[in-house]
Amino acid sequence: MKERSFIVNYKFKLLAFLCLGFSFVIYSQEKESPYPFMNMEYNHLCFSRDSSNFLKLYKKLDDLKSKKNNRIAIAHFGGSHVQAGTWSSTFVNNFQKDFKTVGGGYFVFPYKIAKTNGQAFATTFSSGNWKRFRAIGQDFCSPLGMSALSISTHDSVTNFGVALTKKAICKSFSSIKIYHNFTDGFEFSVDSLHNFQPIRTDFKDQGYTLLNFELPVDSINFKLLRKDEAHQDFMLFGFSLDNELQPGFYFAGLGANGAASGSFLKCLDLSSQFSSLNADLVIISLGVNDTQSKNFEREEYIENYDSLITVLKKANPDVAIILTTTTDNFIKRKTSNKRTIIARDAMFELMEKHNIAVWDLFSVMGGYKSMVKWQKVGLAGRDRVHFSPKGYVLLGNLMYEAFNKSYNANQNHIN
Repeated sequence: MKERSFIVNYKFKLLAFLCLGFSFVIYSQEKESPYPFMNMEYNHLCFSRDSSNFLKLYKKLDDLKSKKNNRIAIAHFGGSHVQAGTWSSTFVNNFQKDFKTVGGGYFVFPYKIAKTNGQAFATTFSSGNWKRFRAIGQDFCSPLGMSALSISTHDSVTNFGVALTKKAICKSFSSIKIYHNFTDGFEFSVDSLHNFQPIRTDFKDQGYTLLNFELPVDSINFKLLRKDEAHQDFMLFGFSLDNELQPGFYFAGLGANGAASGSFLKCLDLSSQFSSLNADLVIISLGVNDTQSKNFEREEYIENYDSLITVLKKANPDVAIILTTTTDNFIKRKTSNKRTIIARDAMFELMEKHNIAVWDLFSVMGGYKSMVKWQKVGLAGRDRVHFSPKGYVLLGNLMYEAFNKSYNANQNHIN
């Protein structure tokens, strides 16, 4: 037992050293938390020996400030924590606020058409009947989009569309990508109710249709017409609303309720669709649904992450990637989930292997069984798995603070 204890302590000290970074500096002062059960000393990014992709990202942020760069794209992969949108949106909105920008844009999956919850900055609508598919359980169907979701329709004639809401920081878009299957059984066009004629280009290999507008818009409606019964149904994977006229932060919340580490690997077009986003920063927050399963295996968990990271790096070799450790959670509200500790340690192994960063949210929360304390102060739900709206806002602010510490502390290292 003494020998094992020494190894564990040695690994902990090594990880603490790596969090300081070989080429990175980190703030020595930690912001105090109003909640005593939180461990704010862990609220920073940890890095492997090679943190060059983050230095490139920080340079792009500087260029955005000096107006040499117009866009920073951020994508967040996850399950229900991400699909709800509050955590991710809070994180990205902090960038928009601090950089005083309102451009960029959003990736929008048609959650409302799929009859499920989604992010507050956009809404989707349709007059037709659609069927939802997910990369989870019996709902699985191929093909799926990069949100691990898709919807399909067989209706003869239907309308569908997307609109930004009052909660969007970016109020308009100058172009839109519609991700869909190119079936010969259907054709879609901009609805005649619009008085503009965008320039249309079909990118079949990348799986989307691009529309460029002469003037920016805040919504668009499409007419979908079925041509014959012989071909497959029309499938929709999402929209990319891009504002290229104003500098800012583009955000893609790629969340699917119930998603586990292997879910996004079922999306055969993930690489081609994701590459079209030109993401500069990717955050991956998967693991709650993995660790909830009694069949959870550490090796399989790491292997799934390996594969997902490889796909994302193939799409963009320079992308900076942050892994968030799995949030503390309970099984059926009563049983504290010890598998979250195993999942946490796996993130640091992946950090070393892929030269990426880790935000140790599990430790920031207070570690094992801390979810009960979050629930008692109204930061988490009764299921002791999900957070309250107030809790998700706190997560977004904490993650931004952790990122900002590294960015500000490394100004002298940015070429």
